[in-house]
Amino acid sequence: MNKNDLVAAVASRSGLSKADTAKAVDGVIDSITSSLSGGTEVRLVGFGTFSVSRRAATTGRNPRTGERIQIPASNQPKFKAGKALKSAVN
Repeated sequence: MNKNDLVAAVASRSGLSKADTAKAVDGVIDSITSSLSGGTEVRLVGFGTFSVSRRAATTGRNPRTGERIQIPASNQPKFKAGKALKSAVN
């Protein structure tokens, strides 16, 4: 399912127009993104938790040349599914 499919599915379930639904979906995604960028986790009870994890700098190896390279530290977004979502999928 891509974003357009999601908008269409939410629009049909909610009775909203696709344009209004697209604005709502964009708003949700933007809110989650800005919260994670600010270091705040987002918990949606029954669905899951979005959080940010710090990945430390490491030394890697270029597979073509064998040369050692430095991989910089970075922040990685993570999602942990909630109990209700897990049980709905299984």
